[in-house]
Amino acid sequence: MSIWELFLIAVGLSMDAFAVSVCKGLSTYQLKPKHYLCVGLWFGGFQALMPTVGWLLGSAFEKYITAFDHWVAFILLVLIGGNMIREGLSKEEEQADDSFSFKSMLVLAIATSIDALAVGISFAVLPDVNIGAAVALIGATTFLLSALGLLIGHIFGARFKNKAEIAGGVILVLIGLKILLEHLGVINF
Repeated sequence: MSIWELFLIAVGLSMDAFAVSVCKGLSTYQLKPKHYLCVGLWFGGFQALMPTVGWLLGSAFEKYITAFDHWVAFILLVLIGGNMIREGLSKEEEQADDSFSFKSMLVLAIATSIDALAVGISFAVLPDVNIGAAVALIGATTFLLSALGLLIGHIFGARFKNKAEIAGGVILVLIGLKILLEHLGVINF
């Protein structure tokens, strides 16, 4: 998997954390450098941790699923991406919360990184994924986009939240489709 593809996956996975950071930015009266660091470390850290855990789980069961690994990657990425698109199109408003407490951030970090666990399982069944590079790129990208989301939310409001979720979902669906079509020999990149 190319660095470009890993970067696109990282951006796609980061969109949930970005959207939550936008909401945090909306509800925080005065942003301080510690707020940027807080959202970046929590969200970036968990976005790096979860694919690592997924990769370890997937690696343990790889011999049982190699015959249909491309389908596993495709289905997981399409489900995750489809859910992100659905949430982005939803008219439901998320409740803004200005708390940066341990408990609040832990819950949000886990909630925004569950999809990264599934992507980590996909990484384990794909033959050419450098898990170290993937995890580092996902964590760093999420760190930066979360901090940016906090700022954007604080300045501009909720205008970008839904668009970010939709864009992230579309990216993941397209990468899942590419993996499947490559394995079936329909395309060759």
